[in-house]
Amino acid sequence: MNQHKLVSGMTAALLLLLAACATAQTPTPAPLGTEMPLATSMPEPELETPQAVPVSGWWNDVVFYEIFVRSFKDSDGDGVGDFQGIIEQLDYLNDGDPATTTDLGVGALWLMPINPSPSYHGYDVTDYKAVNPDYGTLEDFRQLLEACHARGIRVIMDFVVNHTSTQHPWFKAAAAGDPQYKDYYVWSASDPGKLGPWGQRSWYRAANGEFYYAIFWDQMPDLNYHNPAVTEAILDASRFWLELGVDGFRVDAARYLFEEGVALQDTKGTIQWFQDWRAFYKALNPQAYTVGEVWTDLQITAKYGDPKGLDSLFMFDLAEDIKGAAYSGDASMAIKAYLDVLKYFPDLQFSTFLSNHDQQRVMSYFGKESKAKVAAFIYLTGPGTPFVYYGEEIGMTGSKPDENLRTPMQWSAKPNAGFTSGMPWEAVNKGWEETNVEILESNPESLLNWYKGLIQLRNQHPALRSGSYLPLTSNCRRVYAILRQEGDDILLTLASTGIPSSENCTIALEGSPLSGTYQVETLWGEPLFDEISFGADGSLQDFLVAPVLNGGQTFIVRLSQP
Repeated sequence: MNQHKLVSGMTAALLLLLAACATAQTPTPAPLGTEMPLATSMPEPELETPQAVPVSGWWNDVVFYEIFVRSFKDSDGDGVGDFQGIIEQLDYLNDGDPATTTDLGVGALWLMPINPSPSYHGYDVTDYKAVNPDYGTLEDFRQLLEACHARGIRVIMDFVVNHTSTQHPWFKAAAAGDPQYKDYYVWSASDPGKLGPWGQRSWYRAANGEFYYAIFWDQMPDLNYHNPAVTEAILDASRFWLELGVDGFRVDAARYLFEEGVALQDTKGTIQWFQDWRAFYKALNPQAYTVGEVWTDLQITAKYGDPKGLDSLFMFDLAEDIKGAAYSGDASMAIKAYLDVLKYFPDLQFSTFLSNHDQQRVMSYFGKESKAKVAAFIYLTGPGTPFVYYGEEIGMTGSKPDENLRTPMQWSAKPNAGFTSGMPWEAVNKGWEETNVEILESNPESLLNWYKGLIQLRNQHPALRSGSYLPLTSNCRRVYAILRQEGDDILLTLASTGIPSSENCTIALEGSPLSGTYQVETLWGEPLFDEISFGADGSLQDFLVAPVLNGGQTFIVRLSQP
């Protein structure tokens, strides 16, 4: 992996930052759609001792688990999930003992917004340095961090930097005409009538009669990053959480920070801001991790990433193509999508997933567990850092609106699926009596145990976490066959993506780092063959996998030479 240099030394960085912000003049933003100057970036820390920070990090060796705290586990019977509820269920996620196989095996958590908010979802923040009282106290959150870290679980939190709530004290003060906060947001005396980045309404009238810019919702006004004081406040919040023990951030709506003239997304100022922010948070903690929500073309997405920007980016199109391959039976969809991503992210600094809190749940997408298993197999054995959305592993369902994507976790067949002893904030999904953790854990063929097995294999084999990705060709459209190698750890992963069976399927390679005959150890699935031979040039010629491959069959074999 490539390495790049980054200076460190917290004290000097903070002193320089505060001094710069104290002397900065607060600009008055021009209305959007007019020419505006490029962004004023945060000062670059002049620190004493350079420290090398690798492109890769702990995040390359873990599977993340995304949690909507409100819906995960209620500890006190008020119908709302909380920090103590997560603590109660940590042994389900990772019991801290690598030798056990009963836990899910995830190595990191992504907590959806935990800041105070007037909404159920939390993406309209009212205080960047506090926790939502519905979830507990700051001390409860510290206890969660300590309990996770004791098990080797890292914790990142949602960081909503593009906008606040209209209930945030900054916005209330701005709307009241407070000169200190007026330019924290983007205002216009009259309605500009201009649409947002994807053609949506984006200007709303405040109680003071003026109009403010808000691209997502009238209750979430966009922050004005042309004002250095906004950056100062966000950096202060970053420092607060990192010093508390948080291991990093998932950055919400990363594309929209700076508006520059008619450009409302992916601007130079936005990309530069994340590069400067990286220098700031790496100076505080070289192992801090960030992953960005940037759903656009790969060429643009890559501009936000390493070695200068965010540590990782979510691959939205890849997720759709993995699901498409599993749904249609066309394995090439997933292979091509991975190869496209690897062109821009050769160091594997990207994040994979099947669905999240904004998208239809996997089981609702497929309708069949067999297809969901194939999709899980592809992304949990593929490159990048996988993210599992809570309940995905048990086959929870849900389609828009968003509340239906964030229903309570289904723990047992008890009332309210064991989520709460009270009245849940949102009704539990239908079918929870049969689809829940307690029941599925006892079924060796369940989707839950499928996830557990794949995650355990990923944790055990560096080839699945950071190995090369070399697709094999096949005479069968449904065959997904990938050679992954990290040193002496050489694995062949294979899936039959289609439902109908396929006969006499062969695999081939024009060239590879391998040569000679390799013995085969079957790690996953039924044994297919005992050995496989490669030519002196690493080629493999029409090797018969099996006389018949049933739809949905998956295999992982380890190759070794005597």
